[in-house]
Amino acid sequence: MDVKIGIRNAPRELSVDSDLSADELRSQVAEAVAASGVLTLTDTKGRTVLVPAGHLAYVEIGATTQGTVGFRS
Repeated sequence: MDVKIGIRNAPRELSVDSDLSADELRSQVAEAVAASGVLTLTDTKGRTVLVPAGHLAYVEIGATTQGTVGFRS
């Protein structure tokens, strides 16, 4: 799942490719915001991203895009 995270007062967004489903991601974001805690996500390569929930501007959860090879007819 492709996740884009906007952070307050930061000119760029974070992009994370996660193995979690959209529902699991929504749940993690909601829990972090409700507890005023830290949103912790691990990407498909094993890297961990930590963002304080109070600094979140937005979280965009999109579908995983699969690359295509060759031509479609």
